[in-house]
Amino acid sequence: MARWQDGRGRLVVHGSGGGGPAVTVPLEIAASYRARTKGLLGRDGIDGAMLLTPAGSVHTFRMRIPIDVAYLDRNLTVTAVRTMRPGRLGLPRLRSRHVLEAEAGAMAEWGLDVGVRVTVEPA
Repeated sequence: MARWQDGRGRLVVHGSGGGGPAVTVPLEIAASYRARTKGLLGRDGIDGAMLLTPAGSVHTFRMRIPIDVAYLDRNLTVTAVRTMRPGRLGLPRLRSRHVLEAEAGAMAEWGLDVGVRVTVEPA
């Protein structure tokens, strides 16, 4: 598994069951402690998604918008997807190694659901 650095890239969401078309979205990678701690705090939105790595849980305290949260295992397979309103604390996911965050509703549009595998392409 590659060790990512803070920066930008692309997230490729492979179609569920391998049958659907892949969807590519802009990605921000937050791999340092400072970047993971800041996350989406203080923002009014995001173009695409943010990958927090490593991460096993998130919170939405001091966030301005509701977000979709996808928990990924070490193989970048989605193990859970939740929509969180501001001011919430997400439960830790034991198998989670990475967390994706996006604006609420975006992940459903991308076809991102439990069992779907994603690929991260750093810029």
